[in-house]
Amino acid sequence: MDTMSASWSRAAAATVNSAALLLLLLHWSAAAGGDDWNDAHATFYGDETGAETMQGACGYGDLFQQGYGLETTALSVALFDEGWSCGGCYELRCQGSAYCNPGGAAVTVTATNLCPANYSKPNENWCNPPLQHFDLSKPMFLRLVTDFRVGIIPVSYRRVPCAKLGGVRFEMKGHRWWVAVLVFNVAGAGQVKAMAVKGSQDGQWLDMTRNWGQIWNADTRCIGQGLSFRVFTGDGRAVVLDDVVPPTWAFGQSFEAAGQF
Repeated sequence: MDTMSASWSRAAAATVNSAALLLLLLHWSAAAGGDDWNDAHATFYGDETGAETMQGACGYGDLFQQGYGLETTALSVALFDEGWSCGGCYELRCQGSAYCNPGGAAVTVTATNLCPANYSKPNENWCNPPLQHFDLSKPMFLRLVTDFRVGIIPVSYRRVPCAKLGGVRFEMKGHRWWVAVLVFNVAGAGQVKAMAVKGSQDGQWLDMTRNWGQIWNADTRCIGQGLSFRVFTGDGRAVVLDDVVPPTWAFGQSFEAAGQF
């Protein structure tokens, strides 16, 4: 191939790659509502260490070990959607408050918990439906305001793709009579909408049912088998992750797949 032909080939390949990237971004924009910002309010819970944000209604555990760190939020009942929003990512910026940080820098957080409804008070029930509210970790709240003692601020927010390090991860949970899997560190849409598992011995895909948060029921037949997973996210994408879990797995162990969204 001469120099001119090689140049044209490289240019064509670059054009194809750019077009593919553009299509992916357009697909995400349509699925997540594009650049539309919505109005909500934000508070915080816990202290600067984030200790109170661990565990929670999504089924996650140590958020530092699981890759979420302090960049997390609890969602109001309306946004939480009975746990289907767990793992989704949101960009928030303070607006309309004298306590907003100058420059209006935004924060990006992952939904890891529920801010429960409180029907015992006549007002200031920020997490009650149908209100859209974010209960942030304190470090995230501090990025938005000049003084955390303001307590609550108006914000605008939008859904954004999640950026995660490494592959999708799975934690084996349960006991000999009940097998479940926690799925976490999911990039892209972040929240998982469906899962299936395949054992190395039977070779059949079995649909999994969501138990709560991002904990999914498997089957006791999974015990003693190597496991592959098929994961579907809220933007309609799916990925098959082969041979993630070895046959010698034990309850409480976590495994990282080679693939990611």
